[in-house]
This record gives sequence, C-alpha cells and structure tokens, in this order.
Amino acid sequence: MENLEIHVLFLYIGIILFLARLTGDIFAKFGIPSVIGEILVGVLLGQSVLGLIPVNKVIQILAELGIIFLLFHIGFEADLKQLKKVGFWALEVALIGAVFPFLLGMSVSLFVFDLNLTQALFIGGTLTATSIGITIRVLEDLGKLNERFSQIVLGAAVLDDIFGVVVLSILFEFSKTQTVEIKNTLLFMTYIATFFLIAPVLGKFLAHIISFIANRLSTVDFVPSVVVALMLFFAYAAHEIGSPEILGAFTAGIAFSRRFTIPFAITLNTDKEIVNKIETSLQPLLDLFTPIFFVYVGLQLNLKVIDFSSATFWFLSLILSVVAILGKLAVGLMIKGDLKERLSVGFSMVPRGEVGLIFAEFGRISGVYDEMLYAVMVFVVCITTFLPPVVLKIIWRQPNFSKS
Repeated sequence: MENLEIHVLFLYIGIILFLARLTGDIFAKFGIPSVIGEILVGVLLGQSVLGLIPVNKVIQILAELGIIFLLFHIGFEADLKQLKKVGFWALEVALIGAVFPFLLGMSVSLFVFDLNLTQALFIGGTLTATSIGITIRVLEDLGKLNERFSQIVLGAAVLDDIFGVVVLSILFEFSKTQTVEIKNTLLFMTYIATFFLIAPVLGKFLAHIISFIANRLSTVDFVPSVVVALMLFFAYAAHEIGSPEILGAFTAGIAFSRRFTIPFAITLNTDKEIVNKIETSLQPLLDLFTPIFFVYVGLQLNLKVIDFSSATFWFLSLILSVVAILGKLAVGLMIKGDLKERLSVGFSMVPRGEVGLIFAEFGRISGVYDEMLYAVMVFVVCITTFLPPVVLKIIWRQPNFSKS
C-alpha cells in the first residue's frame, strides 16, 4: 500500500483534486456545506465503498499540509481583539466540552454497557475530541467566521485539540502500564503553554525581519516561500514539544496577522504590502490542499468493519452517538447569547472527524477495542462528522430562529 508507483500516485491525486472540487461546489450550489461533499468523495473512493484509493503516506502528507494551511489562514484572519474578549468563554467551552463528554461517555460505558475501566476511559477520551478543521471550514463556508460565537468556537477548538493530545497520551500510557505519571503530564502541558505564549511573539519579530529584508531588496516576491517555510517550522516545533502541528501553524498565522501587535512593540506591525502578498499567494495553496484533507478524512473511514445487522452494535452506537452530541451541545447552551448562538457553539464542537478516528485507531492497536467497539466508535465518528454541518446550515438559514 505504501509502495505505490509515482504515476499511480499522480492519478490518485488528480482524481481527488478533481472530484473534491467538483463535488464540493455542487453541494455548495444546493446549499449544503462543501466539506460534506469532500468527505463523501473520500468515503466513496476509499475502503468503505469502491476501494479505488488506499490510505497512503503521500496523500496523508498532502492532507496534513491542507490542515496546516487552513489553520495558518484562520490565525492570519483571526480577529485577535474579539478572540481576546471571548477568551474566558472559549476556555470554559473547551474545558467543559472536554470533561463533560469524557465523564458522560466513561460513565455510560461502565454502568450501562458494563465495559472494563480501560475501555471506558478510551471511549470517554474519543468523545472529548473536536475536529477543528471540519468546524472552521463549515463556519467559513457559512460566512460566519468573524461572528462572536465563531471566535468562541475557534479558541475552544484550538484548546480542545491540545486537551485531546494530552488525554490521548495519558490513556495510551495507562493502557500499557495501568498507571499515570502526573509529573510528566504537568511538564507536558507546561511545554505546550510556553510554546503558545512564545511562538506568536517570535513569529512577529521574524515578520518584522522579513519586512526589513523586503524593503532592502525592493521586492516581496520571496515572501510567500519564506512564510510557508516559517509556517512549517512552527508546525515542526509544535510537534517536537508534543503539541499538534496545527497549533504551530495557527500561531504562525497570528504572528503575520495585521491585527496582532506585541505589547510595547507596536512599531513591529507587519508591512501592509507583505500582508497583501501573503493573502494573494497563499489562497491558491489553501484552495488546492484543504480539500485533500477532507477527502483524506473520508478515506480513513472504513464502514465495512460495521455489522449493521447486529442489535448490539446499534444499541451501543445510538447511545454513544447521543452522548457524543449532547455532551458538546450542552456546553454551548451554557454560554451567554441567544439560542442561535448557543446552538451554533454546541454543534460546532460536535464533529470528531480525523481526531476521533485517531483515538479509535489508538484504541484498536493497543488492544483496548475489540472489533465491535472499534466499529461502534467509527460509526459515532461518522455521525458526529456529517450531522453538524447540515444542522449549522439549517440554523443560519432561518432568519427568525427563536431566541432565549
């Protein structure tokens, strides 16, 4: 599977790019979020249906580039003042949105399904996940990315990704040793927090250096290549401290944002010409690579492992799907705002996507999930991935949606 010939990979990538763009635009024309069409392309082409395109390392790398470009773009366009205003709510949504589904999923697994503690912990961990790529893409397609609720979701989803990595590392260690090293976990979280504080400031100084060089050379043609290089460097640095690569890309985007200024160093604002060059140069890359990521999410899904005739499967799947949805939806209802905003926050945090699949795969390879539980978790990931974009579209299509 990994040793595909180059010309075959070219064919696969060409099929993915063509069908993802075409299907996404067709879905968008009919008022359906394009991300659903792109994921469906992956489901149809992958192991779930036709089996034409296997999951392989090259497509995975292109998909990772897609999510990194997307998170850089989000950081680049982020309204930092708005994000700062909703910082408390974002933290609350992230914390409760991780803890509540975890405890709910674990409790149901222990006391309703009568599973063992390790299995219950992994199920709870899988339900904490939020796929920030799917969430942000849907909000962007809806033209709601700069709304107050979207800023809450953006902050919460970034924090949720960090929590997810911490929970996954703890659970994987627990599955092997049945113990948890609190000291190592706290040190790990300290590294991540330090990176998040330092990286944007470092990035801002690097942006100032790039601006200085551009002025000296009287050209900005080299800027896109340098910015992409820095974005990848930040992604690498984030991974090295145990944080998601997308956190590095997001902080790099913040650093080059025209809305980000370092206290006591206001003069380091990024040159407007450079900002415009970044916008115009990276947009085609964003349009090219981002759909590959969502197709890859679909390629990873394997619906063939699911025994749809099993009553036990449906019992476990439906209950856990309800828990997965209500666990995040309840968090949205706790924030201030009208009912539309609250529901939007809740449903925006529901998608598990590739993050949920990573948890499920770790559960499978560690021997925690048997075939039945693995199939159940794949099904839950599918439901939570496809449902929220449709619901969000319906919510924001109704101009007179009830208020509280």
